[in-house]
Amino acid sequence: MTKSGEVIVEFFGVPRLRAGRTELAVPPGRLADILTAIEHACPGLTGLRQADGRLSPHYLLSHDGRTFVTDLQHEIPPGSRVLLLSADAGG
Repeated sequence: MTKSGEVIVEFFGVPRLRAGRTELAVPPGRLADILTAIEHACPGLTGLRQADGRLSPHYLLSHDGRTFVTDLQHEIPPGSRVLLLSADAGG
């Protein structure tokens, strides 16, 4: 069970395979910090960011499944969900 003050990161497609899990609870904060927490907890996902600090073009991030977010300074409040997907995912 997760604490209400956490953010749940859900992994889909290739990120799920590389993470070796379906989700991860992390502290709330900027997306940049959440990506750092993901990389520490899931070494298979190292390289989520490019050298310039932007999100790797191989991935997409969605806040609560409603909007895609590219600004890694975007604040994610407690109780939110962040979806990490492959950029080539779709139907």
